[in-house]
Amino acid sequence: MPVFYGTEIASRLMLGTAQYPSPAILAEAFRRSGAGIATVSLRREGAGGAGAAFWQLIRDLGVAVLPNTAGCHSVREAVTTAHMAREVFGTDWIKLEVIGHPDTLQPDPFGLVEAARILTEEGFKVFPYMTEDGVLAGRLLEAGCQVLMPWGAPIGTGLGLNNRYGLRTLRAQFPEVPMVIDAGLGLPSHAAAAMEMGFDAVLLNTAVARAGDPAAMAEGFARALEAGRLALEADPMEPRDMAAPSTPLIGLAVLA
Repeated sequence: MPVFYGTEIASRLMLGTAQYPSPAILAEAFRRSGAGIATVSLRREGAGGAGAAFWQLIRDLGVAVLPNTAGCHSVREAVTTAHMAREVFGTDWIKLEVIGHPDTLQPDPFGLVEAARILTEEGFKVFPYMTEDGVLAGRLLEAGCQVLMPWGAPIGTGLGLNNRYGLRTLRAQFPEVPMVIDAGLGLPSHAAAAMEMGFDAVLLNTAVARAGDPAAMAEGFARALEAGRLALEADPMEPRDMAAPSTPLIGLAVLA
């Protein structure tokens, strides 16, 4: 199982907590999937009232909590949100988002590195949401990050693994760094493919929360992750251009 900042997680599936039809369905999705981490946006939390009820729901899930800086478009905003999240949720973990483009929600690489360095120096354990850029990955590691979270595709699109070459290259470039595919997955098959490529976990929200049956979809992703990881560990065959018979030719009848 993946280990993030010295903590072993019970599942390779990480789930967001937004957009579910009801709190009961959210809880059922976590139960059926066995997800090990819940991501929570500070904007959904408050000091009391409905915010307190939501926070109690998250506590009752019995999983690790990863607050995020979703919706932040500047270093200052992200750092401030991280500090507020640490106070509210009582954890040094933070999923760092610094958005650079309003339509694609692509991370701002410059702001991301700057914010990561500031937060790491202040004792945070940073999980940076990034593109599949190897140079950016190196800069984030230099800034103190010990986990990387490259996107599969833009948030909420369900397109899957848009740049498989880039993701494979990133995985190969930093083989010992825990990596989580974050955002853009739409089907369990996308998650299985991520496991087959050697990634350690996946994080998703919309694909489960917006499904007709969120709990069933969450379970489907969990099973796909198991299948993909087993395939990776089984040392799969290399693809080839030419056909190769599975039945040997030796011993066949010779008709002449």
